[in-house]
Amino acid sequence: MRISRKYALAVSAAAVLSVSAVTGAPAAAAGESAPRYQPEMVTALAGSLGVSEAAAVRRLDRQDAQQRRLAGLAEQGIATDGAFFSSAGELTVNAPDAVGAARIERAGLDARVPARGEGELEQIKAKLDALAAKRVPSGVASWGVDLASDTVTVEVSSDKGAAARAFLAEAAKHGAAVKVVRGQEQLAPQAVIYPGSQMTFNGYLCSVGYGAKDRNGKQYLVTAGHCIEDLPVLKYDGTRFAKGTNTRFAVGTRSVDMGIAALDSGNSIATAVGTWGNGGSVAVRGSSRAASGAALCKSGQTTKWTCGTVGSYNISVTYKDQNGGPDTVVSGLASSSVCTEGGDSGGAYISGNQAQGMTSGGPIGQKCTGGVNSRGSSYFQPLDDTLRYYGLTLNTN
Repeated sequence: MRISRKYALAVSAAAVLSVSAVTGAPAAAAGESAPRYQPEMVTALAGSLGVSEAAAVRRLDRQDAQQRRLAGLAEQGIATDGAFFSSAGELTVNAPDAVGAARIERAGLDARVPARGEGELEQIKAKLDALAAKRVPSGVASWGVDLASDTVTVEVSSDKGAAARAFLAEAAKHGAAVKVVRGQEQLAPQAVIYPGSQMTFNGYLCSVGYGAKDRNGKQYLVTAGHCIEDLPVLKYDGTRFAKGTNTRFAVGTRSVDMGIAALDSGNSIATAVGTWGNGGSVAVRGSSRAASGAALCKSGQTTKWTCGTVGSYNISVTYKDQNGGPDTVVSGLASSSVCTEGGDSGGAYISGNQAQGMTSGGPIGQKCTGGVNSRGSSYFQPLDDTLRYYGLTLNTN
């Protein structure tokens, strides 16, 4: 099947592709220490919070420290049932009972015992996923667990279709555990044909994502699955550099928006995220997942460098085919308040120096007019899930 315009992606500054015909930027001088956080990320966070840059750095430090404590709970055998950052930057951890909450608090984190919790809510979402797998609920934009509100949140653009009505009727059976939000925009993978961009396939363009390797050291490009739906040969600046090998995305079928392409010998992907001239690039140190509510930024062809916060994980969405084809249900995404537009697909999301994922899609017609701090929303494919599924290790700086 020929890739539709909707699923073709524009090249982002997510990662810089290095081939024999391309000269990379000079490396930092030996012994030169890099700042803990990319300056543009600090500036963006300070602007969105209305605080000084020093206060923004303190918040990022506090966020990082709380993330480390959260990771340490598992090492101590302390059970948790989800965690999220508040708007004030404080991490709250769900506990299964009062005893567990006390152990979490002794570890230095806020805890609560929710009415439902992540485990129960994920079971409800799984039932909705199963229903959507039988019949695409066109008009239901997305559904997923919202830990802060302790609900499964269902966003609806239209309930005129029979499948959407049946989906909402099933959701209503779960009572207060499901929250329905109406008046949402329809969603689509954010892709455009952009002449002159650097990564091409079959007459279309696509984003460069992250670089990773398998256990034998073979190098791969990790990107959004809808970018390489037909497993095409990929070219950079007119020269072949990779070939699509695997994707879990197919129009009109239940999909996961992840895919990989094998790099040809001699090619590599830089271990830094470009910021489109907004300060230096951001070194990629790892792929530890940021908790809901954590600050993050993304790099993309159209809206360049935009920032916001992580929403929820394991979100399912219904992507509308703007060319008249069948709608596609995509599962396993993460939501965010980062603004994106068509052409940003495949762009890299990063929190601090931890790679988070690649742009998948967002509201049709969304406009990001506020620069770095544009208000909006988007969905991204988590990188850690992709690496784990394909058995790859992220290339880091």
